[in-house]
Amino acid sequence: MTEPCDLTAVELRRLIGTRKLSPIELLESCLKRIDRVNPKLNAFVAMCEERAHAEARAAERAVMAGDAVGPLHGLPVGIKDLQETEGLRTVFGSPLMADNIPNKDERTVAAIRDAGAIIVGKTNTPEFGAGANTTNPVYGPTRNPFDPARICGGSSGGSAVALATSMVPICSGSDTGGSLRIPAAFCGVVGFRPSPGVVPSERRGLGWTPLSVLGPMGRDVADTALLMSAMAAYDARDPLSKPVDAASFATLKPVDLSSLRVAFSTDLGFAIIDHRIRDAFKHRAETLAPVFRSAQWRDPDMGRANDVFEALRAQNFLTAHLKRYEQHRDKLGPNIVANVEQGLKMTLADAASAHAEQTRVFRAFQDFFRDVDVLITPTVAVPPFPVEQLTIKEINGEPLRTYFHWLALTYAITNTGHPSISIPSGLDPTGTPLGLQIVGPHHGDKFVLEVAAALEAHLAGDPSIARPVPDLAQLS
Repeated sequence: MTEPCDLTAVELRRLIGTRKLSPIELLESCLKRIDRVNPKLNAFVAMCEERAHAEARAAERAVMAGDAVGPLHGLPVGIKDLQETEGLRTVFGSPLMADNIPNKDERTVAAIRDAGAIIVGKTNTPEFGAGANTTNPVYGPTRNPFDPARICGGSSGGSAVALATSMVPICSGSDTGGSLRIPAAFCGVVGFRPSPGVVPSERRGLGWTPLSVLGPMGRDVADTALLMSAMAAYDARDPLSKPVDAASFATLKPVDLSSLRVAFSTDLGFAIIDHRIRDAFKHRAETLAPVFRSAQWRDPDMGRANDVFEALRAQNFLTAHLKRYEQHRDKLGPNIVANVEQGLKMTLADAASAHAEQTRVFRAFQDFFRDVDVLITPTVAVPPFPVEQLTIKEINGEPLRTYFHWLALTYAITNTGHPSISIPSGLDPTGTPLGLQIVGPHHGDKFVLEVAAALEAHLAGDPSIARPVPDLAQLS
């Protein structure tokens, strides 16, 4: 029998709006699922059940009274533990922040609340979001729901695991080098990286830098788009923000896949790819190619993608963590230390060169999208590795240049600023989910979501490449 928590966010919102499901009943279903599987997976790390119950009761009263309600009314949500939440422990995965309880919600969290969602708790993340492996000294590791011996990805790993196991129907996340897309891929859910500024942030230290964004996650594309409709906005505090029709994200138009010109790329012309992922992606591409108007194997010009991302990332880390490094180096993990020290070795000439190359690649990317409508790649270059490992040092025996070099497929797209999404497509040879990264044209956010929804529907027709679901019995 399907539990309420297993239904999609879109269906749950419809049932709540038509008074066929109580927000209280839904919350209880989600909390029961959390009690059942979270002890083994560690997706939720700080809970606010008392406030959630009070808000669920208020949500029910509003529906019964016929009040106007928001697009997320009564839906339980998990908030990534890099986002400040009023009265709820927010530690950023760091012992330095272990006692931090914010006195107000940051903008995006407030917007999610205003849309009617009920915050259940915080979802786990690496220390200050560094590294695509969700583990930290405060809460420990979050495990993959398909194989708890493996990592779940990161840095929005707690959110991805909570979704994969239906602890909640929607979750927030953020993405610099792939932090929405990678855990979505590893856990068989959807993670959408919007264009910079579409989901504004008042907390980015480098406001003019497009590297880091906030974004939505869901079990399917429609749920992800529904959350996007609450997160997108204009906010003058974010220099990259501009007016946006946020509500339009909740209604995706059908896309005829046979009208699309698609480019497939296994490695974007530069990334090191695990042979198992390369073979699995080749199979997916060959299976999907006949569906489109045209399909070609074509690598975009990514230029010196590694150099660009390393320099831009280092600027972010120096801005956010240099003072912590100088005062508390012994209390910082190896990822934070490595990023800060990498930045300290760079010169202004290195930064200028990176920005110039980023601009050149961006312009080349615009030429690429004159000939194709979407680019499809694997989301991650490797399968999930053992949870005891913080990172990996080689792929196919080839050494990696940094601890985050295995994120190349996602961070290369980050460099361009183009919207991208990861959707699940069956399992890889290790028995964990395989993600497809769909990249669209500049500022084509809604188009990317619409293409992803159409492709998701097509994949659902073949159980071997449809969204996989973890075995909850083995996780209980």
